[in-house]
Amino acid sequence: MLERPAVTARPFALTALRHPVVSALLADHRALLTDLLDGLGSPLHVVLPEVFEENVRTLRQAFAEAGAAADLLFAKKANKAACYTTSAATLGIGVDVAGAPELIKALAGGVPGHRIGISGPEKDDALHRLAVQHGCLVAVDSISELRRLAATARAARRQADVLLRSRTAAQPGSRFGLSTAERDAAVGLCAELAADISLRGFSFHLNGYSPAERATAANEMIGHCLDARRRGSPSARLVDMGGGLPVRYVEPRLWDDFLRQNEPAHYHGAKDFKDFYPYGGQPAARAVAAIMAHSVDGGQSLAARAARHGIRFAVEPGRALLDQAGFTMYRVQQVDDRRESDGYAIVTVAGSSFSLSEQWFGSDYLPDPLLLSAQPGAAEVFPACVAGSTCLESDMVTWRKIGFPRPVRRGDHLVYLNTAGYQMDSNESPFHDAPLPRKVVVRLGDEGARPRWRLDGI
Repeated sequence: MLERPAVTARPFALTALRHPVVSALLADHRALLTDLLDGLGSPLHVVLPEVFEENVRTLRQAFAEAGAAADLLFAKKANKAACYTTSAATLGIGVDVAGAPELIKALAGGVPGHRIGISGPEKDDALHRLAVQHGCLVAVDSISELRRLAATARAARRQADVLLRSRTAAQPGSRFGLSTAERDAAVGLCAELAADISLRGFSFHLNGYSPAERATAANEMIGHCLDARRRGSPSARLVDMGGGLPVRYVEPRLWDDFLRQNEPAHYHGAKDFKDFYPYGGQPAARAVAAIMAHSVDGGQSLAARAARHGIRFAVEPGRALLDQAGFTMYRVQQVDDRRESDGYAIVTVAGSSFSLSEQWFGSDYLPDPLLLSAQPGAAEVFPACVAGSTCLESDMVTWRKIGFPRPVRRGDHLVYLNTAGYQMDSNESPFHDAPLPRKVVVRLGDEGARPRWRLDGI
């Protein structure tokens, strides 16, 4: 169970939920975290594979309780840390990759090729060769790619396992996947190329987090599988639903309050953001239950229809498997107290917004950072935004004015919780010749034992 810290009367508070492992590290092992930050540099990413492993078990259980056969493939793009790939290999789940470097690292981490899915658009011949040699499952985006992959498989005297990635009725304008006419032609081509291509099923790319929309799209793919079987591809029995399982960062009540009150005046420079991640959404396991229970043809559930036709699901969670599986620490470098003139301060940290990548999505990372003070201070609301230490005007780690519970001082630490999913390295950059932040792997271990840590790497 996630712990729900008491919410104070601070304005616009978005108090982040915390996993017990995170709470224990912050409460009982702050000296260790301070030593790691001092020794390894700011910012520092702390990654927690034991929480990742717990999330794997939780999602597996959710599919089992829904009566659905499903394979999990960790979407590697969500975090580059090798420890998560190693955990995936240990637990027997797969990895979803989009290029040769990710594929090579997944293999090096111990994930066998038959558990690796490749979903990048219009993949090159070198990636095709690796995929065929290792028996990976390749999601094909076009007729031309299908023909190239078949030629690669023929030359290697192997059969390539293929998913046809298809556009959905709800999002026909997606840049990913085959149109209706292209899909129809590709199914016929797979039957013609049966010596080189094994059509395993269909996949889709879907923006958004709607369980109903994802269930509807998955149901479309079941229909495509049945059609492909009738047309000479008996192995079409897999529907890959992609990712898009939500993560809850803050309590829904807080999130709803924030949305009602939100306005540009709450941000440095009156920044007007148009879109945010749904930080108060439902947990991923609950979304799985809703997707699988969604009523499809004739009122049956999606899970029931899939079981009736011998369909297995694949799902590619990234953020959902990384929920609470890491946090990011910054050291405060300077505080520009503008409360008398502007009503808030600007806290500058050692590091930049490149290491908290929500701005890559044109947005702001909204859960409140925790303030760990080097020296005790009086309790008073201290409104401040957080800036990076580069020379860019736009280098704001947090544009929103946070109501810190006491004044922030040079040497303090800010902890951004739940940053493993997409935040740590989607937008990292050695700008100003700064080194990329380190990732340190921490396992809490038995109660009372000192946590074990190491630098991430295979």
